[in-house]
This record gives sequence, C-alpha cells and structure tokens, in this order.
Amino acid sequence: MMAHIMVVDDDTANLRTAGHILSKNHMRVTALDSGEAMLNSIQKDDLPDLILLDIKMPEMDGFEALSRLRILEKEIGIEEIPVIFLTANEAPDMERQGFEAGVSDYIRKPFDPDILLRRVGNIISKEKRLSSLRSEAETDMLTGFLNKIASARALSSLCASDLGCLMLVDLDSFKLVNDLFGHKMGDNFLICFSAILRGTAPEGSVIGRIGGDEFIVFSSGMQTEKEIAAFSEQINRELLEKAKELMGEDMGIPLGASVGAVFVPMHGDDYESLFRLADQAMYEVKKNGKHGYSLYCAEIAPEEMLQTSVHDIDKLSEILGERFVPNMALQLDRDAFSYVYRYIMRYMIRNRRSLYKVLFTLLPEDGIAERDFIDACDAFGSHIRASLRKTDILMRDRFNQYFVLLTDIRKNDIDIVTGNIMNRWELNGGSGLNVSFETEFVCVDLQFPKHAGDVRIAAADDDEAVLQLIGHTLSKAGFRVSAVKSGRALIKYVSEQKPDLILLDTVMPAQDGFETLQLLRGIQGAAEIPVILLTEDNQPETDCKCLSLGADEIIRKPVVPELLLHRVRHVTELAARRGASHASR
Repeated sequence: MMAHIMVVDDDTANLRTAGHILSKNHMRVTALDSGEAMLNSIQKDDLPDLILLDIKMPEMDGFEALSRLRILEKEIGIEEIPVIFLTANEAPDMERQGFEAGVSDYIRKPFDPDILLRRVGNIISKEKRLSSLRSEAETDMLTGFLNKIASARALSSLCASDLGCLMLVDLDSFKLVNDLFGHKMGDNFLICFSAILRGTAPEGSVIGRIGGDEFIVFSSGMQTEKEIAAFSEQINRELLEKAKELMGEDMGIPLGASVGAVFVPMHGDDYESLFRLADQAMYEVKKNGKHGYSLYCAEIAPEEMLQTSVHDIDKLSEILGERFVPNMALQLDRDAFSYVYRYIMRYMIRNRRSLYKVLFTLLPEDGIAERDFIDACDAFGSHIRASLRKTDILMRDRFNQYFVLLTDIRKNDIDIVTGNIMNRWELNGGSGLNVSFETEFVCVDLQFPKHAGDVRIAAADDDEAVLQLIGHTLSKAGFRVSAVKSGRALIKYVSEQKPDLILLDTVMPAQDGFETLQLLRGIQGAAEIPVILLTEDNQPETDCKCLSLGADEIIRKPVVPELLLHRVRHVTELAARRGASHASR
C-alpha cells in the first residue's frame, strides 16, 4: 500500500520540493503549513505513516507541535506516529532536544533527494517491521483475539478510564472435545466459538484469549444485569448449535460457557483487582451448575479467605508485584509514600543518582464554588499522574497539594517537565485553579544516568583519542565498551564476540569503514547488529552512502559526548524493542 507522508513546513518552497521528491517515488503526500493545521488534520481514519515536521515555524514551533501531537494521540487512542524533524540548524544541542522529545530522525535543509528518500524509507520500513512484530506478539494466532499479556495491557487502560463490564468467559467441559475428537477438532471449535464471541459482544468490545479455553471481554457501556444475561444466553445457545454441527447431534459432551462479570468502575478501576472479582463470580457459576452467568456483588466471600494456605516465592512475588504496570506515575498515600521516600533517598545516595522534588499547591480562582474547587483538585492530581512516567511517584498532601518525586532527571530538564504539565492542563480545558509549584534538585555527583541492562559495544577507530572519549563516555553510562583500531580487528572481534552495537569510523587505513561494514553484513549472526558510523564528512553523498550500506545512524566528528550518548541510547533501545518483539513470538 502507498505510504502516506505528511509534510509540515511554513516555507512553501520546501513543501513543493519534498512533495515532488516523495510523490515521484510513489508516496502519498499531505502538505501543511503549520503545526495547528497538522493537529487539525489528524483523524483516526486517515493517519499518516510518517510526519516530516519543520522545527522553526511561527506561532507554534516543531517542539510544541510534537508535544501537542503526543497528547492528541493519547486522547483519541492511536499509536504514536513517527516524526522526523526538518532543520537547517547543525547544533548538537538541538538534536539532543529532539531525541529527548521522541523524534525518529533528523533531515537537514536544503533537502538532498537521495538522503530524504533513504531516511524516510528507513523509518517507514522499520515502523512496518515493528508494527508487524507487535501485531504478532500481541495476537493469539488461533482466534485472532489479543493474547494474555496484550489483553492485560489494553484492559488495564480501559478499566482505569471507561464505564462498562469486565467478563471472564470459560468453556465448560472443553477438555472432552480434545480427548474424544482430537485436538484438530478442539481448535476448530475454538475458532467457531471465537466467531460467536465476536458476533455477540457489543460493538467496540475488547476481547482476549487468556488461556486454552478462557476468554476475557470488556464491553464499554454494558451496565445492566439484563444485558449480561442476554449475552450469556446467546453464546450458550449458539455454541451448542455449532458443537452439534461440528461433532454430531449425539456428541454427548455437556458443552457450555460460564460467565463471571463485574461492573466497572462500580467495584474499582484496577484491572488486576477486577479480574479477581470476576473470577470469584465465575466460581459461583461453576459451583451452581455451569452454563450461565454470575454478576459479582460484595456479599460473595472468596473461598480462599476461608482456607489456610502458604505461598511459594513466585506466588508471593506475583501477589505483591505489578504484573501489568499502567503507563503513568505511581500514587501512594502518605504512610506508604513515607517508606518509599526514605528508601529512594537512601538508594539515590548509595548509587549516586539524581531526582527532583516538586510540590504543587492549588488555590481556587475567584468565584469558584467549594465543591467545584475540590473536584478540580482531584482532576489535577489525575492529570499529574497521567503526565508523568511510571518511574515517578506522587503523594497527595492535604486536598490541595501534591508532592512529586521525579527520578533520574537532569537539573536542566525540570522546566520542560513542569511546563508540559501546566501546558497540557490548559490544553485539556483545566480551569478553576491557580497552580503554583516549588522544586528542589537532589544530586550526588551524577554525570550520566546508568544504562539499564548489559549492552556490549564495539568501537573501531584508528584515533586513540576518539576511542578514549567513546570508552569514557559510554562506560560511565553503564555500557560495556571494547575498542579496536582497525576494520580488520573489528571483523575478527565480531566473528568471536557478537556485540549489541558497533561504532565504526568511516576513514581508517588499509580497510575503511564502508568496506568493513559490507564485510560485517556477511558474517553469520552479525547482519542484525546495529551500526553507527562516525565521520568528519558533512557531504550529503556520504550520508547517502552510509544509509545505503545499512548504517542505523551517523555521528559527526568531533564527537560530542552528550550527543554520542543520546544516539547510542536511541539505537540500542530500538534494537531492544525489535529483539523483545522477536522473543515474545
């Protein structure tokens, strides 16, 4: 299918140039002259595959447009659209800010046609591969429903934000189908039952397969027992008809479906807790004849409350842990927060990390009613939680104050974080409050936050000073770095060690970086190792050559330590996502 590229630039000459280059190469182009026009054009039914976004535009620059785009994507429930920044600015600090904001790449102006096409093509192909891998990793291949992990992720978000009903659906006596008619018949019946579920659940329902014959359904808006009863009655009737069609009228298996249901948010908004309540309701059905439904009510006593038992370490870890962590900050009450606060402060000092403390204070605007003020304070707390990372924590101190700990943050970035919180509050229509905040930075001799995970990097350069700079910068950030001084030495090293990332100078005696890269791609098991090329050459032809040979990124010399670290993190995180998607299939 033809790729859809959106180009956003206030310079009509740039729009025409980019549009001509991309259209000529069989891409559909939407040209817009402002960030506001871009935001207004984003619709669920015609999303671009990639956005080329100019940084320097009047009224709304590229950084603000990107920030508002990410907010809009969350609001309308779509995946993040990859963005490439367009800029004539060569400053490394500009690139660092862009990568921190989440752009996929940079393209320099004026455009070089080959480089524009290769960078756009690289991002499109990578996104397609990631999308395909994500789809495979999240989908149960037999039924087409979400698998267990993907169901938990999707339903955690829905339970936290939507009104509806969570239902566990379990097939009764399904094991007998496999035992008496074989697993092929069992698979055929599951496929048919999946079609029944899909056709019976209200439109817009999210359905997952969480076990061999266990399914989970979330239906927004379903809030009456009559609807649940009708759902249960229909799937039981249709599955019995289909079973007899497949296995014969005299199959002799008491097939049916048991449904355990719980209303959301009547009984909470935490998916794990609601799952357990639906499971309790399911137990009531199983206990009383199966082939029906049970709606959870608070009077049902969980059987495990009446039994004495012990847990092993895995079970206890599962109970205590957050198996499916929502993508938002953790909010704790004062007692729990005090323990976590003391632990984090000790951990920070011991491991030489940094954090920011932020205290938000909310006062009423003139004329606001007391009840409306309290509601606005509640809403602001939910807004903070959703705006922060899931590694941050917050506590409500009094009804109009929120105390936040932001972990692993640099001193200069606090204005960006607080600015985003305040800007998004205003963009989302927040009103009724006068918001003030005070901050405190806590740092113990921190230069670079440590990289999580054991990532091995091989660096090849004939310049000893460059190797020392790379080794010092990346080692302090937690990477394991091995240095060699020639392309031939790198080939030998990769044949034996298989690093996670390669940094390769383009200009070396005897065997340059381009020849070395071609040889690397022929080594068994090394074709997928990401490569960043180092070059002093600013010519577009060099970038084109690097990308055409399969380089993942390019870093200019002299190497800027901070930009090196951001580029390395960007490439290794993308490679890790690809590896995780492969591993989960």
